Amino acid sequence: MLSGKMRALHAVFPPRCIACGEEVGSDFGLCRDCWEQITFASGVSCDGCGVPLPGNDDGQAVLCDECLAHPRPWARGRTVMMYSGIGRELVLGFKHSDRLDLARPFAAWMARAAQPLLTPETVIAPVPLHRWRLLRRRYNQSALLSQGIARICGQTYCVDLFERTRNTTSQKGRDRAARIANLADAIRVTPARAPQLLGRPVLIVDDVMTSGATLTAATGAAMQAGADRVDVITLARVAKAP
Repeated sequence: MLSGKMRALHAVFPPRCIACGEEVGSDFGLCRDCWEQITFASGVSCDGCGVPLPGNDDGQAVLCDECLAHPRPWARGRTVMMYSGIGRELVLGFKHSDRLDLARPFAAWMARAAQPLLTPETVIAPVPLHRWRLLRRRYNQSALLSQGIARICGQTYCVDLFERTRNTTSQKGRDRAARIANLADAIRVTPARAPQLLGRPVLIVDDVMTSGATLTAATGAAMQAGADRVDVITLARVAKAP
C-alpha cells in the first residue's frame, strides 16, 4: 500500500512505463503494449540457458538444441527474456546509455527467475569488467543486477569474487569458437575472495548471454577455485549464437 507521501508524489508525477513513457499504475512498470512486445522466458525453458521452449512443463530438465550441441559447464541456467525488440532496447539503454533506473526492475525480474537456483549457502557474484573498461563505462551493469538480486533474495553477495586478468577485445562479430578463445584464461577468482566460495554453490550473473563464452570462463574459474556447483542467470538471451 502506498504511503500518503507517495500518493501525493504520484499525483504530481504519475508512474511511467520504463520503455515508452506512458502512464502506468506503479513505479518501474511496463505498459500493457510494451509488456506484450517483450518475449519473457516463462513456462518450459532450457535448463542450460533459460531460453523458452515449446511443450508442457512436466518437471523434467530439458535442453535447447544449442545447449545439446554445446553442453554447458554450469549446472543450470535461467534468463528473464529474449534479447529482441523492446527487451533489447531496454538492455542497451541500461548497458550503454546510463539508464541506471532500470537496475531496480531488472533485478526484481531476475530475482524471481533465480529462485529455483538458490540455496541458503549460495553466493551471488557478477561477471567482472576489466578495470580499464570499468573506468570508461563507470559501472558494471552485471554488478548492479547481482547486488539487487542478492538484496531481494537475502543471499550472500560478492561484487569482486571474479576479476579480469586481461582486457579482452570485443566479442562482436566473432563466432562461438573465437569468443571462447578470446576469453581463455581471462577470468579468475580473486585470490582474496577464494575462501568465500570454497565448497559453496555460486550463482553467476550476467546481463546478456550470446554464446555463453563469458559465463563458461567464469564457471571454469569458480570450479577450479573449489565451488560446490555453479548456476547462472542472465537478464536476456540472444536466440541463436553465431
